[in-house]
Amino acid sequence: MSESDDLLDPGVTQSAPTGGYAPQKVIPNANTVLVLGIISIVGCILYAIPGLVCGVIALVMYKKVKATYLSDKPAYEASFKNAKAGYVCAIIGTILSGLFFLYVIFVLIIFATAASGGFGRF
Repeated sequence: MSESDDLLDPGVTQSAPTGGYAPQKVIPNANTVLVLGIISIVGCILYAIPGLVCGVIALVMYKKVKATYLSDKPAYEASFKNAKAGYVCAIIGTILSGLFFLYVIFVLIIFATAASGGFGRF
């Protein structure tokens, strides 16, 4: 049998390489942090509330993911990269949502002041 036949045959199992190889495991909620981080960036234009909520949840979940990663770094290396990308997206989304939320509050205050006649009296 050739090497390509071994790859195509489902009954053939490959042995694990020797020398410090650790099987990759998936950190629970690593992909969730990534998804929530992306949603926080997209949600910042929806009056900032969905962006803030998703960003804060992603930041809180990242702490647990990082603690899990630190318990066994080699085994969780691949999935931690997704969590780290989600963390960066969550920070960006939370900041953008916070700024947009402050802008919306500022505009509402301006309109409320103008509607009450605050700008017309001198």
